[in-house]
Amino acid sequence: MTVDLAAIKARQQRAWSTGDFSVVATSLTIVSEQLAEATDLRAAERVLDVATGSGNTALAAARRWCTATGVDFVPALVVRARERSAAEGLPATFLDGDAESLPFDDGAFDAVLSTFGVIFAPDQAKAASELVRVCRPGGRVGLACWTPESFVAETQGVAAKHVPMPPGAPSPFRWGTEAGLRELFGGAISALTVTRRAFVFRYFSVAHYVEFNRTFLGPTRLAFERLDAAGQERLTADMVAVAESTNRSGDQTLLIPSDYLEVVATKA
Repeated sequence: MTVDLAAIKARQQRAWSTGDFSVVATSLTIVSEQLAEATDLRAAERVLDVATGSGNTALAAARRWCTATGVDFVPALVVRARERSAAEGLPATFLDGDAESLPFDDGAFDAVLSTFGVIFAPDQAKAASELVRVCRPGGRVGLACWTPESFVAETQGVAAKHVPMPPGAPSPFRWGTEAGLRELFGGAISALTVTRRAFVFRYFSVAHYVEFNRTFLGPTRLAFERLDAAGQERLTADMVAVAESTNRSGDQTLLIPSDYLEVVATKA
C-alpha cells in the first residue's frame, strides 16, 4: 500500500493551524525547561527547536544564554513565538520551517531539540535524519516524546475511533520507545539516554478538559468539526470516560499523568 505522506502532512498542518496551540503549550513549559537541563545546554551554544509551536523550548534555550532558533510549519504559531520572545525579552529567531526539510546547513547547531513536535512528522525517517544532519558531530539531539502507553496516546486513539486517520499514517508514539528511537537514528548517533517522565495535565473538571481541548487543541477541534451533533456527543462521552478513568485527583478537579520519554542522543 502506498502511503500519501504529503496528504497526511497537509491534514496535520490544517489541524495544528486550527484552534490555538499556544494556549495549550503554556502548560507544557516545564517539559521544555527540563529538556534544556537534560541536554545540558551551555551559554553561547547554537540551539535549534524543531516544531517549536509558540516557542517553549527555544525560549528555554534563550534563558540559558544560547543562540536560539525555532522553526514550525504553522505560520500563526511562529508569529506567537516571536511575540513571546519580544514580551519576555529573550532574544530568539523564529522561522517558518518543515521538520522534514530543515532550512539549515549540515552541522549548524550544537544542540537540536523538539518537545512533542517532531514526533508528528509523517516521514519519520526523514525527520530523524534532518535532526541529526543539522547537528554538529558530537552535538546533542534532545527530545520529549509521548509513549504508546500515555494518556495522550489514549486520547488520540479515542479521536481516531470517531475520525479515522488516513490509511498508513505513522504512529507518533514510535518515538516514545527506545527501540523506535534506535531504529530511527541508527548508526547516526553514538550514545542514547532515555528517561521516563510524566507530565500531569490539570483541569478544573471533566467538562473543562473537554471544552478546553475542543476549543484550543487543533486536532481535537477539527475532529469535532467533522462530526454531526450525534457524533460530537459520542466523542464527548468517550473523552469523558477516558479522563474519568485516568483521573487521580480524588476530587472534582482533574489530575491526569501522561508518560513521556526524555531523550538525549549524541551525534556520532
